[in-house]
Amino acid sequence: MEVQALTPPQIVEYLDEYIIGQTEAKKTIAIALRNRYRRFLLPKELQEEITPKNILMIGSTGVGKTEIARRMAKMLNLPFIKVEASKYTEVGFVGRDVESMIRDLLNASYSLVQKEHQEKNADQIQSYIETKIAQKLLPPLPSGVTQEKQEDYEKSFATMLQKVRNGEVDHLKIEIEISKKSDFSDFGLPPEISKAQESIVKIIAPNQSIKKEVTIKEAKDLLHSEALEHTLDQEIIKNEALKRAENGGIVFIDEIDKIAVGSKDSSRSDPSKEGVQRDLLPIVEGSNVQTKFGQIKTDHILFIAAGAFHFSKPSDLIPELQGRFPLRVELSNLTEEAMVQILTQTKNSILKQYQALLKTEEVDLVFEDEAIVELARLSISANQKTEDIGARRLHTTIEKVLEDLSFEAHTYKGQTITITADLVRKKLSHLVENVDLARYIL
Repeated sequence: MEVQALTPPQIVEYLDEYIIGQTEAKKTIAIALRNRYRRFLLPKELQEEITPKNILMIGSTGVGKTEIARRMAKMLNLPFIKVEASKYTEVGFVGRDVESMIRDLLNASYSLVQKEHQEKNADQIQSYIETKIAQKLLPPLPSGVTQEKQEDYEKSFATMLQKVRNGEVDHLKIEIEISKKSDFSDFGLPPEISKAQESIVKIIAPNQSIKKEVTIKEAKDLLHSEALEHTLDQEIIKNEALKRAENGGIVFIDEIDKIAVGSKDSSRSDPSKEGVQRDLLPIVEGSNVQTKFGQIKTDHILFIAAGAFHFSKPSDLIPELQGRFPLRVELSNLTEEAMVQILTQTKNSILKQYQALLKTEEVDLVFEDEAIVELARLSISANQKTEDIGARRLHTTIEKVLEDLSFEAHTYKGQTITITADLVRKKLSHLVENVDLARYIL
């Protein structure tokens, strides 16, 4: 498997574009990723011995825990899933078992690899679709025709193919046959149950082909799935997805603190507590999980657990699980200055997003520096007076400030609207000061 050879400083530099501060967490993540690259340069025997150092991230909600993990996975094009520990139940209870997170990771890996193969074979896929349509418009000649007629047909077909490619005949209608597949999703179920359910679905609603008259423009989209089946080698994609998940997969387990059991709470009656921790152990340590794509080894999957730990502490996790997360980083709460930087310095910041949205209505949105500072100050104030949800508070405060403008944007077409500090205070001050209102509105 190819791993992008970025140095730790390069990884941190990339993360800095999207996440403000949290340098220690970024460094830890960067080293973990670099060690993966280093591992692939070692002899095969030694590669097997070196396992990822799993990470425990401690910090309040909205400070960047998930974003750091998600961005790094996207940067290196690695299979990544985020799961919530509190959503899993102990084996024997009704609910999702922890092995389903590995099956979800493999599904994410399959989608990633399939997309890459689609992009790589885009011309071949397009050619299949265009040829299929051209054959509908100009059916093949019967066998036994003269060489001259065959040559004339080939010329005509080439001309027709070019017209299909150029969109000259997009308005014409043709009849195509579409394979209507049985709708089945495994929802991360164990493979034996998944296969049984899939078989039942196939019996009840077998795959059918339906004929449909559509325009050629519509046919190009409708034939895409058929083209993928005929041009891509599904077996190669499955095997590659399996290897990619095994050697580069990242599972981000959020809300790990929700399954911590303190000394005062030794009850195991809750299936989302200690039992889930014990079920997690073999997967995090390294085991084999059966999936619909085959067996996957979890030994080299990187696990990142995260939690706020407001009402519990990492030591409340069972000792065996604590030992599986040797690297620990604590993320700091966001300051007013950090909030300002999030609004102004991050790539595709929320302010840029709103400016782009209103630009579609031909409205130019401008934020004064003082208005940005006031947004940050009032967002921090709301966090302090109610639940601290970190940078996520900016989404609610900005939405509240721009609510009327967004509603009436069509009436401001061609104008430049400036958001001032006074406007921000007018829209938010009374809400922030009133704790009850802030709790439900902000």
